[in-house]
Amino acid sequence: MKDFDVIIIGAGIAGNSAAFHLSEKSDLRIMIIDKNDISSGASGLNAGHISTTGLGNDPNLQSYLTHGSLEIFKSFQIDRGYDIEFRQSGSIAAIQTEEQYDYALKNVLELRSNGKYAEIISTKEAKSIEPEISDNMHGYIYYPLRGQADPIKATTAFALEAQNLGTHIKVNEAVNKVYSESDGTFVIKTNKNQYTCNKLVIATGAWTNSLLKSLDLDIPIIPVRGQMWSSKSLPPNIFTAISAMQSQYDWNTDSTTDKNNPPELTHKDGKRITRHLYGRQRKNGEIIFGGDRENIGFTEKVDFSGVESNKNHVTELFPFISQIEIEKAWFGFMPFSIDGKPLIGKIPAYNNLFIVSGLASSGFGRGPMAGKYAAEVVLSDHMPSILSEADPSRFDQLN
Repeated sequence: MKDFDVIIIGAGIAGNSAAFHLSEKSDLRIMIIDKNDISSGASGLNAGHISTTGLGNDPNLQSYLTHGSLEIFKSFQIDRGYDIEFRQSGSIAAIQTEEQYDYALKNVLELRSNGKYAEIISTKEAKSIEPEISDNMHGYIYYPLRGQADPIKATTAFALEAQNLGTHIKVNEAVNKVYSESDGTFVIKTNKNQYTCNKLVIATGAWTNSLLKSLDLDIPIIPVRGQMWSSKSLPPNIFTAISAMQSQYDWNTDSTTDKNNPPELTHKDGKRITRHLYGRQRKNGEIIFGGDRENIGFTEKVDFSGVESNKNHVTELFPFISQIEIEKAWFGFMPFSIDGKPLIGKIPAYNNLFIVSGLASSGFGRGPMAGKYAAEVVLSDHMPSILSEADPSRFDQLN
């Protein structure tokens, strides 16, 4: 008899969501294992944005992942009673040039024609929502459905709810090797123990490719370094989730994608090609922003010039930021797939091997629904059509 029916490697938002939904819908023996603590990776290091424009008239995978995750976060806060600091606050994106305005207007008109929620608002209208925001802009996009939550509290809530439903959780236990026996049993060797299972779910984010080398698999997941910074606790000054249109406009004009780089990076060949910005003010008063995305492997250090560039960009939106100091800065690694699309579902090269990864820079905001989809595939052994663009089989080396 195997130790577990399902083992999930990775205790981030997607892995814990998969465990919760598996535990809720079955009596399977489930274990989550992570080399560090719950939400120690990208799931706990981000700004906590939850981006959605609604399902619209003809929902695609992105719509289901974003809006579905919003509803799951909302349920954990309101129905299940977890204080994850969820607020459906809406979001504002700054438009800083005439070219960005034209692009934003086209984007908003397309969204609205598809039954989604977004609108161009004036600087005066923006200041009625965010009193401290700059009026030296060409306008703003307002996304009324978007929200925010605390990443660590939210990820921990999924773990606790899964644990309450019977999931075993092992943290600070590193997986050193994974292999499959002749009968299909997966063996997971850690620095402390050895476990066996019938089904294995990989939810290890940026570390996915290195972990699965022991199964002779080349997973097209690239670690992309992101950076964040925060202030000390301050009185309430920022109320919505904040972003800027510069990076979207630049990526639409000149994609970063090539055979070695995924889409939507801020740097290429060591040079900055755009500025990306997102952030908010936490419940504890800390102002937190970030945005850089660099394909430089597991470079474990903060680039303070990048942090300063991001703070200067935020200051263009909120002039009062020039008067505050950076209290701390940090980095994390995001799992970007080479084609920019998620990997959710079964890896055909092995029976009963599943993955939920490649959620790029929006893993926190899309992770709950991605984990739910992964759980459904594990339970049914069927890939629903909505996951076709996330199907791991699109990569030849995984078949």
